Amino acid sequence: MEIWRATNRLLKCGSKQLLDHQSNRHFLTSSGCLASGFMYGFPKPLGSLIPHIVNYQKYLHTYCRSPYYLGATSCSVQSRCFSSEPTAIRRNPKFSTINSDDISHFKKILGERGVVEDKETLKTANMDWMQKYKGASKLMLKPGSTEEVSQILKHCNSRCLAVVPQGGNTGLVGGSVPVFDEVIINLGSMNKIISFDKVSGILVCEAGCILENLNSFLDIQGFVMPLDLGAKGSCQIGGNVSTNAGGLRLLRYGSLHGNVLGVEAILPNGTVLDMLGTLRKDNTGYDLKHLFIGSEGSLGIITKVSILTPPKLSSVNLCFLACNDYASCQKLLWNAKKKLGEILSAFEYLDSTAMDLVLKHLNGVRNPLPSSTYNFYVLIETTGSNEIHDKERLETFLLDSMESGLIPDGVVAQDINQASSCWHIREGIPEALKNAGAVYKYDLSLPIEKMNDLVEEMRTCLDARAKVVGYGHLGDGNLHLNISAPQYDDNLLSQIEPFVYEWTSKHRGSISAEHGLGLMKANKIHYSKSSETVQLMASVKRLLDPNGILNPYKILPSSFSIQQ
Repeated sequence: MEIWRATNRLLKCGSKQLLDHQSNRHFLTSSGCLASGFMYGFPKPLGSLIPHIVNYQKYLHTYCRSPYYLGATSCSVQSRCFSSEPTAIRRNPKFSTINSDDISHFKKILGERGVVEDKETLKTANMDWMQKYKGASKLMLKPGSTEEVSQILKHCNSRCLAVVPQGGNTGLVGGSVPVFDEVIINLGSMNKIISFDKVSGILVCEAGCILENLNSFLDIQGFVMPLDLGAKGSCQIGGNVSTNAGGLRLLRYGSLHGNVLGVEAILPNGTVLDMLGTLRKDNTGYDLKHLFIGSEGSLGIITKVSILTPPKLSSVNLCFLACNDYASCQKLLWNAKKKLGEILSAFEYLDSTAMDLVLKHLNGVRNPLPSSTYNFYVLIETTGSNEIHDKERLETFLLDSMESGLIPDGVVAQDINQASSCWHIREGIPEALKNAGAVYKYDLSLPIEKMNDLVEEMRTCLDARAKVVGYGHLGDGNLHLNISAPQYDDNLLSQIEPFVYEWTSKHRGSISAEHGLGLMKANKIHYSKSSETVQLMASVKRLLDPNGILNPYKILPSSFSIQQ
């Protein structure tokens, strides 16, 4: 018990410091990169879970998750070879092309500043941040109000001009960039906080508000956003809601379908749907806001959001633990739910391949458990309101887990720098994968007991041709399966797809847990949805967007876009 009393002392040192940075525990801001914290080292084995810290008096430079990463050569979407099987996509011939009269009309609505034709600016807006999808839009519009969005869509619909809504452009499935020459409607200028109720915690804001900025505003008020993403410094709340983004807090606060109370959305014909309610209860007919949450801008453009935000709690603790096998990870999750209960706020995992990639390809990262190599690592965060109570529960959980052999090693963060360093390992995996070379990314929902089975089967299938990486949100059954290779290769892709989709479908999983379908998976929707369901979705699309101008070629199979 003495070692666990020592752990308790560490928790006492760390809890208040973690609290002060709870809403900014990552190292990303909308204005640039911040340090991740002091370098830390663990010079001897940590069977006791006591971190032995050496604080070096200089900051690490961490990566900046800006919305765009340019400079690499990219295939055109029409013959894409990056993340899904090559699919021939034709431009819908019924769509018009931009002419000078259209430009003049938009300038009357927005003024000169709101109409962007600069080639360099458009080069950035035409490409996703992973440099996988590239469009050819010649026009970006930057409305500053609901009325301006309405006028833009009314004109585009009358002229049959296809449009693509764009926020922070941090998506991973090609949903926020043009496929061909669609008009880009960027909502970044609509970034006002409209109201906040300190009693109910209900925030009303415009769609272009950056997630991290909302967190900073709420932090002052004593609240936090129920959504937390690695791209928080760039992504916008309208895009988050449009894609039903998941992230790190879903285990604690649930999905945006539960936290979003209302939206304002503009239909393709310019009609403004005011569903911006702030009520927790409203059973007056169909709850239509849910049509737009997760629709990826294909049914209407969200311009305002009403969202329920939870209070910022006073006690935060973080552990970075090792497990010898995946069965131990599952048992650890069950034990965490049982012993930690309502204070459990995050349960993330990564395998040894993911850890190796981060250590090799991400600057400023050191292994918190350097004494041995383990097959799996788990990051657990607790958030509560009673520091003494939370520490006791965490101590009980750690002691029980160690005595039962679930965790041979681990550390407990003592301050924000150590916590940030641990989070940097987990959140830095996508950046490390990008730095390592070509990457095929799959965002899957699966029964928790099956998640690692897919990773192992994929490793067997690919053998030494590529590195198969497994990590994700274990607490809610979300696997991020990544295949890392020196370069993109059609033969390698043919070994990955359709196997990964067929395997997921066979085990009644979802081919998109939180990233959406976008362009990448539009033709794969049948692996997760029945034909009848897809037909009903198509009917809704036809009803709300009869000309099919909103984010075409996305979500629904390409055959539907042409038919429409």
